[in-house]
Amino acid sequence: MTTASSNKETFEYQAEMKQLLHLIIHSLYTHPEVFLRELISNASDASNKVRYLQMKNDTIIDRNKELKIKIESDEKEHRFSIEDSGIGMSRDDLINNIGTIASSGTLEFLKDAKKAKNDVGEMIGQFGVGFYSAFMVTDEIVVETRHADKDSVGLRWTSSGDGSYSIEEVKREERGTKISFKLKDEFKEYSTDFKIKDTIKKYSNFADFPIHVGKEKVNTIEPLWIKKAKDLKAEELKEFYKFVANDWEDPLDHLHLSLEGVGATFKALLFIPKRAPFELMRTQDHKTVQLYSNRIMIMEDCKDLLPEYLQFIRGVVDTADLSLNVSREMVQSSPVMQKIKTTLTNKILQWLDKMATKNTEKYAEFYKTFGKLFKYGVNSDFANKDKIVDLLRFETSQQKEGVLSSFKTYVSRMKEDQKEIYYLSGESRGQVESNPNMEYFKKHEIEVLYLIDPVDAFIIPSIPEYDKKPIKAVDKGDLDLKEDEKKGEKKDNELSKALIDLFKETLKDKTEDVRTSKRLVDSAVTLVASADGADKHTEHLMKMMGQDAPQSKRILEVNADHPVIRNLSKRYIANDKDPMLNKCILGLFESAQLIDDELVSKNDYVKRMMEIMEEATQ
Repeated sequence: MTTASSNKETFEYQAEMKQLLHLIIHSLYTHPEVFLRELISNASDASNKVRYLQMKNDTIIDRNKELKIKIESDEKEHRFSIEDSGIGMSRDDLINNIGTIASSGTLEFLKDAKKAKNDVGEMIGQFGVGFYSAFMVTDEIVVETRHADKDSVGLRWTSSGDGSYSIEEVKREERGTKISFKLKDEFKEYSTDFKIKDTIKKYSNFADFPIHVGKEKVNTIEPLWIKKAKDLKAEELKEFYKFVANDWEDPLDHLHLSLEGVGATFKALLFIPKRAPFELMRTQDHKTVQLYSNRIMIMEDCKDLLPEYLQFIRGVVDTADLSLNVSREMVQSSPVMQKIKTTLTNKILQWLDKMATKNTEKYAEFYKTFGKLFKYGVNSDFANKDKIVDLLRFETSQQKEGVLSSFKTYVSRMKEDQKEIYYLSGESRGQVESNPNMEYFKKHEIEVLYLIDPVDAFIIPSIPEYDKKPIKAVDKGDLDLKEDEKKGEKKDNELSKALIDLFKETLKDKTEDVRTSKRLVDSAVTLVASADGADKHTEHLMKMMGQDAPQSKRILEVNADHPVIRNLSKRYIANDKDPMLNKCILGLFESAQLIDDELVSKNDYVKRMMEIMEEATQ
């Protein structure tokens, strides 16, 4: 390519531009690879502009030329170039679009960001000066361009970023722009095909136009979110999911969204994975939704798009309402982002509700995998709390193991005279089923929710009622349980008030109260929490988590019909000073503690049992 030196002109950057270039060139960047994203984004924009001209103007250069982006590199010489067949630039474009800062206040903002140790390189594109991000990786940039207008001329723009740039006419037949430079030694990896392709797939895989590295087309995955939902095919959805989620399994389900007029315009293609990544439940390092602006990635992992309890979702959100490379702080404070987050949350909850109604098996699979995380929404998303509560699922006493029920289905099965919803917390189904406090409910065939996920103990206190029915723990002392009248009379006759008083006196430092029980059928005694106290399982979990949870005294309930209690009553009538009475009362109390895993001294308990057995066997 020849040039006439006589037409070469040199221009000085304005003072503010010089400072900006110095900041870009001499600052440290966490992600220098963004230069490639910025150059591809500019090439894509230029191609979009000429495509518009092709539809309305038949006099442009190479009207039928294929629109694509071509990248070439020389690993040996560390050279890099990117060329598009877009609209190109005139002399005025080179001066006005490249020689000036796109928006006022840019320099001050970038200076402040640098002081705050933010990655300035990550924010460059936000101000329309993404082209200059290339100065992160090179000392000199050469731009060769020709505008699509038939009367245009070829131009070369050159700058070392040292305060000036030059423009000269060159012989160039094709429209479009070619940017080339030699990479600094520390960034020579960007002259390798592997690094270039890897960066394209990370940031620009869904650009509007084909991107070729050498002769190979790199962006082969379609941006499916721009298609209509009815045009999406199952196999391409699976392939797309595996690409964006870096997963080898097919997704459980997907949601396609294309929304306008909701305070933000955006498209989204979201997926629920079949399995939870190991790190999801353990750290905040897991990946979630990718954020795009006009098909160019802004953030690979935008946790600010979803509330924490929905961050098992994978996929893509694309909006034209955000600039490229907005900073994390700007994302968090952006009204557009907040509106997208609100809309996404509502749509995902509607999606899950539809799945729970129409495909219960699929929903059960989702809940088994992600239910632990999803439940936290009860205590964090108050605006959607009712929707989340409707989506909760539990095992119950009247359903087979593994079968889950909602509050709604539980209520539909309630007995006609049942006024409360009952639950019992525990570490396993076997543990709660064998709990003495279940005896009344089993006898009367009253359904009880089994809260055997540790998370359940922390969310249920936030759900005091459902469908205007109080939700009560069966091991609480304030239940509205009916008592058989004859059985009550029998209790009054066989268990004197004096014996209860003896229980109270013997256990005065160990219990809050002692009273006859309505809930026991086969067991002699049980411990229950007061109306205001935490159930034993919740206290146990809090202690395991290192939280301050002083153990509260419990109420001891006594089954007057149990043979041991009857015998104690007879023994008390015969001799109210009998030392065996106190031993048995303490033994009964400690046996209740043992069942609840609250027994302090097993040695004392065993010793006391030995003494009782010794006397019984004399």
